[in-house]
Amino acid sequence: MADLLLPLPATQTNQQLACLVMVDLVGSTRLAHSLPLEHYAALMAEFVQVLVLSFEVWGGQVLQHQGDAVLGLWPAAQTAQGVWAALESHERAARLRLADQLGQSLEVRAGVAVGSVITGLVGGQPSAYGLPVNYARRLCDAAVPGETLVCEVVAAQGGLPGLPVARPLPPLHGFGAGCRAYGLLRPSSQQSA
Repeated sequence: MADLLLPLPATQTNQQLACLVMVDLVGSTRLAHSLPLEHYAALMAEFVQVLVLSFEVWGGQVLQHQGDAVLGLWPAAQTAQGVWAALESHERAARLRLADQLGQSLEVRAGVAVGSVITGLVGGQPSAYGLPVNYARRLCDAAVPGETLVCEVVAAQGGLPGLPVARPLPPLHGFGAGCRAYGLLRPSSQQSA
C-alpha cells in the first residue's frame, strides 16, 4: 500500500500569526435531498463563489472549500477584516438570487480564531495547519444558524465590527471545557465594504 503513496513535493512553509474564518452553510444535506442534483450543484457553486469573492474583497486568502464550507486566512493584524467577512457572509448567503429562484432561504454560521499557523502549498493548493484552523471549525460548528462566534483572543482585540457578547459553549472536541466564545452583535449603523 505504501508504494501507492506519492511523496508530496517539498515546499517552503511559513509560520505566521493569522486569523482563520470558517463559514458553513446550514442545512445543506436537506437541500441536497430536496433539490434536483443539478440545481443543488449550481446553488453550491454560486454560494462558494460568492464567499470566495467576499473573502478576497476583505483581503483574505481562501484556503479551501469543503462542499458547503469555506475557510479563509488573514494576517492577524487584519483580524477585523476577517471578522467583517464572517459577518457579511450571513447577508450574502441570504441574498443569493439562485436560492430565491429555487424557493430556498440560506443561512450560515461562522467561527473565527487567531493563533500561530504554518502555511504553504499542499498539492498546489494554499493550506494552513495549526490549532486556530481546528478552533475556527469547532466554533463554527457550535454557532447557531445566523451566528458568528469568535475566540477569546479575537474578542479582546479592539476595533472589531460588533460588540462581543460572552456565550456559553458545549465542550469543543479537542479543546476542553476552558474555551470561551463570544457572539458578535453587529451594530446596524456600521457599513460594510
